[in-house]
Amino acid sequence: MKPVRPTSRKVLQALFNILGPVTEERVLDLFAGTGRVGGEALRRGAGLVVMVERDRRRAAELRRTAPQGSVEVLAVDVRKSLPLLERRFAPFHVVFADPPYGDGWEQPLLGALFPGIAALLRPRGVFVLEHSSRVVLPETPAGFERRDRTYGETVLTFLERTDLEA
Repeated sequence: MKPVRPTSRKVLQALFNILGPVTEERVLDLFAGTGRVGGEALRRGAGLVVMVERDRRRAAELRRTAPQGSVEVLAVDVRKSLPLLERRFAPFHVVFADPPYGDGWEQPLLGALFPGIAALLRPRGVFVLEHSSRVVLPETPAGFERRDRTYGETVLTFLERTDLEA
């Protein structure tokens, strides 16, 4: 198993302070790793949390240790998960992605894979990408408003869907 870099407590707190209430909402945690973000969404009352983790052993551990509540864990690569997520679980209020630093996921997530991610979001839904401050992101996709928040070496990029009526 490749080591994981869990979202820090400071960044996790900031994330949910910015998102506001997620009570009864649907939250998607891509690259779930330890499940910290999905678990926090559950603790804050999310109606459904879906975690996607490619590593099968880690996904099995997430299933075993996930807090009680409405949780689905998918052991699949993020690229292959998007059509399934759209068919079975969308729309989501929040789609959170924290890919492994240094693996180059930021470009595809905001490029070729972004139409699939956008299809998962409800009107005014938010895609949040956690990434290194050393990464330069491509331009903001059309139909989205971007906000960045920096916490040391970590940046949270919020892309809020504005192309659909609420």
